[in-house]
Amino acid sequence: MSASPARARIPVLIVGAGPVGLATAVEIGRRGVAATIVERRERGGHQPRAKTTHVRTVEHFRRWGIAEKLRAASPLPADYPTDIVFATRLNGFELAHFVNAFSGRRIRDERFSEAAQWIPQYKVEAVLREEVARHDNLTLRHGVEFLGLTQTDNSVIVTLRDLVADHEFEIEADYVIGADGPRSPVRNALGIATSGEAALGRHLNVILRSPELAAANSHRRAIMYWIVNPRSPCVLAPMDTDHVWTFGSPLAPGQDTLTPAEIAQRLNAAVGAPVAFDVLTTDLWAAGRVSAESYGGGRVFLAGDACHTHPPFGGYGMNMGIADGVDIGWKVSATLQGWGGPSLLASYEAERRPVHDLVMDEAVRNYAVLSQHLVDARLEEDTDEGAAARRAVRARILETKANEFHALGVVLGVHYAGSPLVVGDGTAPPPFLTTYAPSASPGCLAPHAWLGDGTSLYDHFGPGFTLLKLGEAAGLERLEAAARERGMPFTVFAPGDARLAGLYGARLALIRPDQHVAWRGDAPPDDAGGLLDAVRGARGIN
Repeated sequence: MSASPARARIPVLIVGAGPVGLATAVEIGRRGVAATIVERRERGGHQPRAKTTHVRTVEHFRRWGIAEKLRAASPLPADYPTDIVFATRLNGFELAHFVNAFSGRRIRDERFSEAAQWIPQYKVEAVLREEVARHDNLTLRHGVEFLGLTQTDNSVIVTLRDLVADHEFEIEADYVIGADGPRSPVRNALGIATSGEAALGRHLNVILRSPELAAANSHRRAIMYWIVNPRSPCVLAPMDTDHVWTFGSPLAPGQDTLTPAEIAQRLNAAVGAPVAFDVLTTDLWAAGRVSAESYGGGRVFLAGDACHTHPPFGGYGMNMGIADGVDIGWKVSATLQGWGGPSLLASYEAERRPVHDLVMDEAVRNYAVLSQHLVDARLEEDTDEGAAARRAVRARILETKANEFHALGVVLGVHYAGSPLVVGDGTAPPPFLTTYAPSASPGCLAPHAWLGDGTSLYDHFGPGFTLLKLGEAAGLERLEAAARERGMPFTVFAPGDARLAGLYGARLALIRPDQHVAWRGDAPPDDAGGLLDAVRGARGIN
């Protein structure tokens, strides 16, 4: 009888090669840690899933050196307006419009280093896969299914199935990250329950090809057209080259799909004229607000839809999942490299869950007003009464939907104040609002600035902790020596820009690997080592 093959031992196993799993791998791989990503199926196809890559996510792509690759992969030209149009039909009355939705216009804005990008998720994944392939310490394996796991004191033994060769095998990993979607086999293997409202509504997303749609459109160019009429309240959006559009339509309770004839009826009613089209694929999805009761156990962690799902209105889902990957990615890497403290990994859920709760609540508020909720039978009447109805609906759209499309505060304003890794200074971060107020209060995202040489302040942050020196301060050598003693990656950057001391409210600011402020002050504390131990999860600080 032949001996079983030796069990491979790896630092990190990531289950799921969607955008969250791939982004987590890139974060880890760029820090010099090896990781293997397994995915049971080949990914791709026409379903866009996410369509908006938010400002903060594109900033991570910039940090990884691939923001321009992301933009080049977008099927829409660089000058395409990121506007939203509400109309009775694609060839009907305009009801309202929003300019520069999601802060996607390619302009230099002092508040951030990268504009948002309208791009289907499958193209985001392609860019991330290409980046994964560039790293010798990252391995991506398709056709591999997760079956189960057991944990020891110092590792996780994972059972997998090679679906091509049809055989089971084991991998032993220091840590496992489940980025395997809302039905998460990894979460189920840990026995973690979920709670929340799983069925707020059902929708059918149809990806279709129709050269006639653009010609039928009488409105300004936009990334989304919200259609408001009683026969077909829906959302239409240009998605890809070769006349590919996405068409999202609500379903009645208990309805699972639409027949080809029903799709045609709804599409023609949305356009306002018959159009020829080919259906490329359809996707049934249910909106809900659901959270895992724990974000992991032992050496296993959950990220993205595996631990939180919510309605997609506002485009937060993929972006929030990638932020999960960044958070757990730098913390797992620091732990494996020996400079992360014993409490560092426990801070993942402590930091991310409050963020998820706030953003998910915002998504549910956005979901409360959809196209079907705006319908008025008089909207298409070419009469004084029809004009009055359109004015009333316009007012309601502007009142209820502006926060969905202009929500930079949700994207950049989330913070980790109160985290065990953040050393407070008695100040509070700005309230959680859709408008964005930059703040260097500990826990907040470091305020951005464009420097005199044209570079972004963020471009000068190191891969580990960065001490911003914004004025004269004594005792920096104590912090540098304490960082060397602990093996912490530590950079000092003095921008020489007089504006920044006022922006940061201190002469010094310690920036975490994820670009959030960990501490600020006018001089290092006497116990410099204690400060660094606090922010790396080694112990608290008085």
